[in-house]
Amino acid sequence: MVERFTLGLVGAPFGLGGFVKINSLSGEHEHLTRLSIVTLRQEDQERVFEVEATASLARGLAIKFKGIDSPEAAQRLGGARLVSDRSHAAPLQPGEWYIEDLRGLAVRLLDGETVGWISDIVEGGGGNLAEIQLQSGECKFVPFRKEFLSDIDLEKGSAVLVAAWVLA
Repeated sequence: MVERFTLGLVGAPFGLGGFVKINSLSGEHEHLTRLSIVTLRQEDQERVFEVEATASLARGLAIKFKGIDSPEAAQRLGGARLVSDRSHAAPLQPGEWYIEDLRGLAVRLLDGETVGWISDIVEGGGGNLAEIQLQSGECKFVPFRKEFLSDIDLEKGSAVLVAAWVLA
């Protein structure tokens, strides 16, 4: 299992004091308010920041990092990935998984044949989609719902594709 992964993305500056808006990838924000130190990854570089303050917004959260004291400094952080340990991620409910843990799972048919692996989970118009990299190299998108993918087992490293017709 992956122990460090992206919890959110840094957005636009907020206000004049160096706050930045945070887009939580889980859609939840409470777990982010408990962070005291975070790593921001921009391109291939990582920088560690101390969280000085957080502010709840109508649609999300803003964070003030120590040493980032102006909108101009905050602007330079835009697009950075907020990376942290698994222990700081949003708690999971039954039937939920972290996307990082799903990447690389083998995708099998009901008869056990492996047809590919999950390369990503992406947002689609009607819900999340599993991007499946087939053995042939082709990619297919399958609704990430139990009617299509079932028996997700992180220990075995696999998921079952119930609706094989979606690969046609």
